[in-house]
Amino acid sequence: MKELVSIAERVAAQLIARKQTIAVAESSTGGLISASLLAVPGASAYFLGGGVVYTRDARRVLMDISDEGMKGFRSSSEPYAKLLAERMRGRFGSDWGLSETGAAGPTGNRYGDAAGHSCMAVAGPAAEVITLETGSNDRLGNMQVFAATALKLLLKKLEE
Repeated sequence: MKELVSIAERVAAQLIARKQTIAVAESSTGGLISASLLAVPGASAYFLGGGVVYTRDARRVLMDISDEGMKGFRSSSEPYAKLLAERMRGRFGSDWGLSETGAAGPTGNRYGDAAGHSCMAVAGPAAEVITLETGSNDRLGNMQVFAATALKLLLKKLEE
């Protein structure tokens, strides 16, 4: 967790300096991204909210994305990660949206992705979507790597 908070401190400094805000949608990280950002004192200046969008019901309730709205999308994919980041940004009216969706392990998901597969997206003044494959089936390890990678992706966009 220390590594995550260390990255989150750098993200927080950038957001505070810019007077910008963020909202987070995460799946296989289980709230680690949000927890990391909230562990930094002064988080209320930049963190507007987040949700763990882990199930179909969570997607409908938290993100207001119906089954019909998922046509053409597949969970744990770059287009879905982009949709989540954009939707979270819009729902909260934040400057930035950050999302993560994947398969932490120890097995893959029902879409054919192996354990260690994650897609992450940043939406905002700058945007980017990436896919990460750790090659590991260590659930907790993958969750931490996914969260760190998502925070580093956001930090990269903030520093550009």
